[in-house]
Amino acid sequence: MRFLFGLLALVLLCLGLYAFWIEPDSLRLRGYDIALAPAQQLSDHPLSIAVIADLHAGAPYIDAAKIARVVALTQSAKPDLILMVGDYVAHEFPFRGPTSLPALTAGLRGLHAPLGVFAVLGNHDNAESTENVTHALQEAGIIVMDDRSTTLNVNGKTLSLVGFKDAYWSHPDVPTALMNVPQDTHALCFTHSPDLFPGLPKTCALTLAGHTHGGQVWLPFLGRPIIPSQYGQRYAAGRVDENGKTLFVSTGIGTSNFPVRFMVPPEISILNVR
Repeated sequence: MRFLFGLLALVLLCLGLYAFWIEPDSLRLRGYDIALAPAQQLSDHPLSIAVIADLHAGAPYIDAAKIARVVALTQSAKPDLILMVGDYVAHEFPFRGPTSLPALTAGLRGLHAPLGVFAVLGNHDNAESTENVTHALQEAGIIVMDDRSTTLNVNGKTLSLVGFKDAYWSHPDVPTALMNVPQDTHALCFTHSPDLFPGLPKTCALTLAGHTHGGQVWLPFLGRPIIPSQYGQRYAAGRVDENGKTLFVSTGIGTSNFPVRFMVPPEISILNVR
């Protein structure tokens, strides 16, 4: 019996080390093939999009060296476009480290892509300081797109890109963001919380989001115990198709509340959209 208790204690220790150290300290590129229906086509050509979600600089395992790894891995994928979907800082995180906004700017300055690098803010960014985080991103050459749209030239064709404010923290102005986007356009949209998705028009053929961290923990038979969304498991992670629209939720990089990840490793999502 003593042997069994000792074995159980060893297993629990190993699981704890993995969940609170090894996995949250890891980082990977993960590719996704996103085949859209003809009625949702964004471009005549395949489009590679890197999605960076929930960096949470200053949280455990997210120091200047980790930010440099994020940038290097993203650049190694050679994406056409980089979209950052919020929570670059760890506001009032219980285990927050010293990573500053100037350090964040310096770390992210290495991001570049042929079609550009664009960002929206998350709830932690707004709680920290909307103005200061926006300035830090802009200093790194990143265009902040809260409730704004722009057009991208994809092999001679125009693609509308639309960013929305975070629905978790504020009130996105969807009509204003889409004001200059023709209604018959198939736009690429992005925001922080996926909870905005049901209220978006079909103009947003593909919407990208983060915020949920994929629950940070996935347990066999139980799934993801905690999802920060009013829709529960519905928009927890990955691809969702609803009402002629497609949503992709990245599980992101950092952690929130507790520095734990189990079976939901930190990732930079690379979407191959066709």
